[in-house]
Amino acid sequence: MKNNKIFLEDIISSINKIEKYIYNTSFEEFSNNDMIIDAVVRNLEIIGEAARYLEDDFREANARIPWRNMIGLRNIMIREYFGIDLNIIWKIVTDDIPKTKPEILKLI
Repeated sequence: MKNNKIFLEDIISSINKIEKYIYNTSFEEFSNNDMIIDAVVRNLEIIGEAARYLEDDFREANARIPWRNMIGLRNIMIREYFGIDLNIIWKIVTDDIPKTKPEILKLI
């Protein structure tokens, strides 16, 4: 569990950064700002990487959290950066992450 805590803290740290980067930002502003896009995408990659390193048993015991989606998104972003759909990224950071963050905080 000790290593899991470190990875969970990395996930929360990246979520906090994403929230800061998009605070008071519209989709239009986001989609036209390469620095924000790069920062958000990088932190989504970190979230996926940290989720990947969580112990399998831990992820299975906490299956209500979409670990596989986090890992899968990271893999897509690493391989297909230029093909990323910003609408999907925006939905993830404005809808999915705010719902998932409290669940992850409960595990720390």
